[in-house]
Amino acid sequence: MKSLDILFIHPNAAKKIYQDLSKDFSAIEPPIWAGMLASHCLRHGFGAEILDCEALHLDEEQSAKQIGEYNPSVACFVVYGQQPSASSQNMDGAVAVAELVKAQYPQINILFVGGHISALSREVLERHPCIDMVCQNEGVYTISNLLRTNLKDKLGQVNGLGWRDNGRIVLNPPSPIVDKKDLPAEMPGIAWDKLPMKNYSTALWHALPNNSERQPFAALYTSLGCPMKCSFCMINIINRQENEYSDGSAVFRYWDPEFIIKEFDYFAKRGIKNIKIADELFVLNANHFMRLCELIIARGYKFNIWCYSRIDTVKENYLETLKKAGVNYLALGIESGNTKVRKDVTKGRFEDVDIRDVVKKIRNHGINVAANYIFGLPEDNIETMQTTLDLAMEMNTEMANFYSAMAYPGSPLHGIARKEGWKLPETYAGFSQHSYYTQPLPTKYLSADQVLAFRDDAWMKYHTNPRFLNLLKEKFGQTAVDETLKSTKIKLRRKILEEKAVTK
Repeated sequence: MKSLDILFIHPNAAKKIYQDLSKDFSAIEPPIWAGMLASHCLRHGFGAEILDCEALHLDEEQSAKQIGEYNPSVACFVVYGQQPSASSQNMDGAVAVAELVKAQYPQINILFVGGHISALSREVLERHPCIDMVCQNEGVYTISNLLRTNLKDKLGQVNGLGWRDNGRIVLNPPSPIVDKKDLPAEMPGIAWDKLPMKNYSTALWHALPNNSERQPFAALYTSLGCPMKCSFCMINIINRQENEYSDGSAVFRYWDPEFIIKEFDYFAKRGIKNIKIADELFVLNANHFMRLCELIIARGYKFNIWCYSRIDTVKENYLETLKKAGVNYLALGIESGNTKVRKDVTKGRFEDVDIRDVVKKIRNHGINVAANYIFGLPEDNIETMQTTLDLAMEMNTEMANFYSAMAYPGSPLHGIARKEGWKLPETYAGFSQHSYYTQPLPTKYLSADQVLAFRDDAWMKYHTNPRFLNLLKEKFGQTAVDETLKSTKIKLRRKILEEKAVTK
């Protein structure tokens, strides 16, 4: 029996990342990048499997044992998460398992790929001797070209690879990313048959329009990257084609709708209604997303979809088609209620758009809004953060995410933070919004603990607000109210807030 060429591993760090929210409230999503990379390797004739440690509820010891039983030539840890910025926080679980694998199965070559690794390739290799190799961008060509070697000689010829040469760290010349025209051939969908599909479930808020049924669930990309250059975002770091971070990485690529509709055909045949379109910006290019929606409508599918848009890219003439295609939630990056704060970190004409009017039009078409807000952006103070919270309470959208500003590796804000000497997380879990170690950025006027305390208090105020709970009851029934109130009973512990309380 031929040994396995490569095993793609999605680590399980849910408990460290979400604390007790991981039990009932966080989604378990299929690892999209692991699925796409496996599909690429299979297309090129390599043996590939996927081990989703999170979906299988494997702890670190169990994960290492499973990897040892597969005994692949390459164990590739695909370090992403439920959103692109989650790569850094997922390093925690990935490194812990990699250390066990290296100690117990030294013959297995360990490779890391993901956003954090792309941003800090040399640093990752320097910090973790258990990691043999890294991919410096999305890794598609790097991985298949690596598998064409004997994993010993000619590593210096594999573009995009970072590796060790007798203890010396080498970063090879960069590798190109997959061109748009080559996406169907090089990244032909997701290797669904390699994933435990019955184990995936969406978040409750997404499932509410589907009678609160959280399973079955699937997530996919129809496009990659984003043309915007928001300073707090690191989505485009995996697009880079230089060995150092470059602002020229804002590349947007998409699969043709006639190709991607095959994925939706797969979902429909298997009765999967809950679907997340994970594109950083789905509602952007009308020739792409409107055509895809038209194909879904023509087939008569009844999906429950959520996807992302910007305030300034969603137009009223799109909304009827989006709704007919099954888009029940549009996630909007509102970020801040203060124009000056928002203008400081976003690119484009977002500041000229009437947020309230856009949200009203979306909801008038029967589409729910998942609004995203950030507290602690560089120009924030208590008054501007209160303005953001006031805006959130006023709009009272069906779902709201409250974030504290983070300098995610690969984002321009991370470079600024390092230059200015701002305190960054001391652990990978510190990049999580919900972990005990959460370490947000300070602002020009506030400390990190002030920002986090405001964020946590704002979340509680919003989700216990009678007006919000009445909205949920009217639209989705008592279950939505009960589950929301249940989530408010889970108190997140915060290290920096506990330390602050002790010093008072």
